[in-house]
This record gives sequence, C-alpha cells and structure tokens, in this order.
Amino acid sequence: MNKITRRTLVKTGSLAVLSAVVPVPLATFVKRKKMEENQQVEVIIIGGSYAGLSAAMALGRSMRTILIIDGGDPCNKQTPHSHNFITQDGEKPAVIAQKAREQVLAYPTVSYLSDFVVYAHKTENGFEVKTRSGRAVAAKKLIFATGIKDKLPEINGFSACWGISVIHCPYCHGYEYRGKQTAIMANGERAFHVASLVNNLTEHLTILTSGKADFDTEQLATLKRNQIVIIEAPVLEIQHENGIVKSVIFNDGSQLNVDAVYAAVPFEQHSTIPQQLGCELTEQGYLKTDNFYKTTVPGVYACGDNTSMMRSVAGAVASGNMAGAMVNMELTKEAF
Repeated sequence: MNKITRRTLVKTGSLAVLSAVVPVPLATFVKRKKMEENQQVEVIIIGGSYAGLSAAMALGRSMRTILIIDGGDPCNKQTPHSHNFITQDGEKPAVIAQKAREQVLAYPTVSYLSDFVVYAHKTENGFEVKTRSGRAVAAKKLIFATGIKDKLPEINGFSACWGISVIHCPYCHGYEYRGKQTAIMANGERAFHVASLVNNLTEHLTILTSGKADFDTEQLATLKRNQIVIIEAPVLEIQHENGIVKSVIFNDGSQLNVDAVYAAVPFEQHSTIPQQLGCELTEQGYLKTDNFYKTTVPGVYACGDNTSMMRSVAGAVASGNMAGAMVNMELTKEAF
C-alpha cells in the first residue's frame, strides 16, 4: 500500500476517501501514527503553555505537522486568576490552557506529547530531540516556549504566597489590590520603577529594601513627596493564610501588616537546551531573538517568557502566534 502523505491529501482533496477506509477519525489517525513511529515532523514546539500552544495554532492552521512536547509544570500554577487578557479576564490559568489545548489539538496535523525534552542536537536535515521517556523525534525547525524559572528567596512563607498575594506585575495583579496596604520588596531602580506604577493604584505603599536603600537624591525626594515609606530591615518571614499575605516580619522583630507584596526576584531559563544548541542570551538572561522570534541559531525560534520581560498570558499568546507565523514563512520559502 502506498504511503499517504499530508501533501497527497491536500492536493487530491482525499480526506473523505481516507475517512471511509480508516475506521477512526482523521485526527486520531494522524496523532497515533506520529506517536507510534518516530517519524519526522516539520516543527517541534518545546513547551506547551500559552506561547507554545499559540505557535502551534498558527502552524496547525497552515497544515504543518507539529509536535508539542510539554512537561506540565507552568510557572503560574499557583496563580488563582489570570487578568489583563481580553475575553479571558479573571479566568483560571489552567482553564485557559486546557481550552487552548483542546482547540489546538482539533487541527489534525498537531500532536501533543506529555514529556520532558532532555537533549537536542543539530542534524543534516534539521534537529533531533530526545525526551526523558526515551523518545527521539526529528524536525526541520524548533520553537522553544519553555519559559523561565523564578529563583525564590529562602524567606519563610514567600513561596506559598508567590503568584497569589506576593506578586510580580501590577498589570496582571494590581487592580485586585487597589487601595490596599502594599509593600514592594526590591531596591534601587527596580523598586523605584514598581513604586511609580503601583502608586496609581494605592496610596498605602512601603518599600522593603532588606538592606541599605539604594536611591539617589532625586528618587528619595520623589518617594518622600508621594509619602512612600522605606524600611531597610531584612525580611525574615511572610505570615499568611493559604497564600494570602497578612504581615511581613523583619529580623529585628518588627512587623508590617500588608495585603500584597510586589517582589522582584531573579530568574533562570527553565531549559538550558537552547544554550546547548548555541543560542545566545541577552544581558538580562533572556533568549536573544530578532523581531521575527529567530534565535541566534538558524532554524531555532523562541517565544514567551523566555524571551521578554513583558511577562503575561496575553504577551505570551501574541509572541507565540507571531513565532508560528514566522516559522511557517521560513518553511514556505524553503519549499516553494
């Protein structure tokens, strides 16, 4: 029996014929075939959250054969609600992701593998990746939508509140804490920047520098004019109930009652595989890409939180959609 390819189906319009001879839906046929045979796909998307799924949709709608590989460990797993994303404002992040997976996997050329990629290397025709479970899959192009990993401080109570009431972004969370007692756990330029944004949302602001404050004379004058208090004592503990901040305890025994804490924490790339392939990082630690989401390695693209400090669901979706379109354009140029 001759092998039936995607190109044959598209050219002959034989979807109805195939449906008649295969006793399962076409989408099921394509997904099982890919998983049972380690055949080459056109694009492997590593990371199946918002950016990766958005890229997959753009490519699936162009009938590109796609494999999404995702380990199921999103950075916002504790966040109860997603905001500032039109049509989904206030929805649970997991609900948005599940709906996105269902819609993306409705396209017959898109497959999803729950696994972790542990290795990738360049081949003559593109790339090959290997997963923790031992699968090896080849592709012409790679898209990394792997996100970043927050390096949380070893402060008692901090990790339990992260993404709930210890937050990173006033655009994502600020409205819900408007008018509330709010602390900013940062110093210097970063603290000053966050204070300028949050000051529009609440008059009750305190900056926690956990050491000597690092502000110039002009910044100190601005903070004083806006009645923003600075506390230099190191933070010892965050008291909370089920992730909801109640107070901040300092190492000198003093206490500050607050409802929310903005925290600037360092991060690292969630996956080191792009760097192993030769992808460069920016000075801030993000994957370096051009305006078309190409990394510094030909054939490798990146989108989402691993490329930008604009960390939001809406931003991830937008960058993934564009990355998928750019990969499709590159594949088109190579084949047309």
